[in-house]
Amino acid sequence: LILQLFSTYLIYFQNLIENTVQTYGKLDCLINAAGVHPPHKPIDDFSVQDFRALNEINILGPFITSKYALPHLRKTQGNIINNCSLVAYIGQPGAVIYTSSKGAGVSMTKALAIDEAKYNVRVNSFSPGNIFTPLWESFALASDDYDKTIKVGKDSQLLGRFGTPEECGLVCLFLAADATFCTGININVSGGAELDYGNKNKVDPSS
Repeated sequence: LILQLFSTYLIYFQNLIENTVQTYGKLDCLINAAGVHPPHKPIDDFSVQDFRALNEINILGPFITSKYALPHLRKTQGNIINNCSLVAYIGQPGAVIYTSSKGAGVSMTKALAIDEAKYNVRVNSFSPGNIFTPLWESFALASDDYDKTIKVGKDSQLLGRFGTPEECGLVCLFLAADATFCTGININVSGGAELDYGNKNKVDPSS
């Protein structure tokens, strides 16, 4: 069953790339933007299958699409943009399998940038912080206090608000079209969430 699903996965992505090239005549840019963030919980409550399933979406997917897109991108001297995450760098509580998958995306970006430079293909990534997407809103709706969760989400940024999908899109546009001397880099789209000191003590006094 696993082999059947994997084969279906490969065929789907192959067809996606080939149909795009047939429709538009060429491929200039690949943006690997799909991803999933599971509910927060400790490693004890994640199964091996949880880890494997998430990595199939968050890192195997970009690997496969990049693999099949690159023969076309080499012809156009195009570029790849990977949607990673701020937490790949700074960590996140209850998200060991998510941060692992996004950290792999950052590493893959750098490795591919080295390998594909000889074809003049650029490979970069961007790492969003709290972007107000349907996924983020569903997280807030599932919490005990929607308004409090939204406030905490906004207050995590120095700029005091969520980012928008449009702002992420503008970063992708820059990386795709204007950042012609940039490869192997990552741009944080985070509103400064990773800066300044914070209350970080996680030690349980009773332990």
